[in-house]
Amino acid sequence: MRRLTLDQARRYALAAQGFTDPRPGGRIDVRHFRRVVDRIGLVQLDSVNVFSRSHYMPFFARLGGYDRAALDAWLWGSGEMFEYWGHEASLIPTRDHPLWRWRMNGTFNWERLERIRHEHPEYLAEVLAQVRERGPLKTAELHDPGERDGTSMWGWSKGKVALEALFMGGKVSTAHRRNFIRMYDLSERVIPAEHYEAGDLDREEAQSLLLLRAAGSMGVATAADIADYPRIRMPEARPLIEALAGAGELVEVEVEGWGRTAYLHPDATLPRRVEGRALLSPFDNLIWFRDRVERMWDFHYRIEIYVPEPKRVYGYYVLPFLLDGDLVARVDLKTDRKAGALLVRGAFAEPDVDRVQVGRELRAELEAVASWLELGEVRVDPNGDLASALSSA
Repeated sequence: MRRLTLDQARRYALAAQGFTDPRPGGRIDVRHFRRVVDRIGLVQLDSVNVFSRSHYMPFFARLGGYDRAALDAWLWGSGEMFEYWGHEASLIPTRDHPLWRWRMNGTFNWERLERIRHEHPEYLAEVLAQVRERGPLKTAELHDPGERDGTSMWGWSKGKVALEALFMGGKVSTAHRRNFIRMYDLSERVIPAEHYEAGDLDREEAQSLLLLRAAGSMGVATAADIADYPRIRMPEARPLIEALAGAGELVEVEVEGWGRTAYLHPDATLPRRVEGRALLSPFDNLIWFRDRVERMWDFHYRIEIYVPEPKRVYGYYVLPFLLDGDLVARVDLKTDRKAGALLVRGAFAEPDVDRVQVGRELRAELEAVASWLELGEVRVDPNGDLASALSSA
């Protein structure tokens, strides 16, 4: 079995994710957006907007500054992307719609939904009829949306539960977003006919293709890493991954220090070195699977949004900083739109890095981010062992 050093595994992974491509020097357009999606496969969505909408950052990390309105117009207005539960809530190439129908056709063990079906047996059909007659529409525009439970973040009204169930089942899709709120419409009115009317694939065939695509987007990865990318359960994913390896579509390798079989995609490229810098959203594809991040870079990373403030280690919305192929620091960021400032609430270096150099490179990237977000300045709070170097950079 071929053996890879940890450094080689990192370079394979970063090349697969597009971090070895130089950022464009001129105007960034749809062709660049497509190239990013072709590399990473799908883009995760998240509603937290304390710094920036999460779907903007993977594109900035790989391309640099671009027109966010142009990206949104392409993502939701071109028919080339659609929303579905891929890796969590995601934007997925519409050409891949047939690959996700096994999930759409599945059964959902959702207590809230079962309660609605029991208490209001005709409600889902009524909601679907309203979408058919009046869509696109948001939850509040239903005739009887119900009341939201304000005591819980997920205290959805019965209308929201019904629409999300129809969304999960592929009956409705996101036509567009208004202030980042989903506007639901019938899937056949959202998904172009050439993809919507394409024949269904067998469940195992579709899952195998998704796993192979995931391996291509990761370069080299364990079975658990690959399965997490499209969120396929390991009991289903493992035999399919082994079958792909048996057919020569994946190559079994050993990676230094991993202690388990890994799989190299045959098309993966190994650059001689990795140069450049990038801030990574907590929802960037490169760092989705935290176990892989720790195994690959010895970088322990968790989102602390839901941790009570006194118990947070690094902050509320913390982004890792990638420099020349290594994760060297992390920053807690917030955008003060009223003041026109990018706030660095905390800056923390990894052990044994050159803090002066890291501070200088991170400062340059933060200035670039601030300019892209049309903010006038970067303000650094004196919190963290990198704050001083970042302030004086």
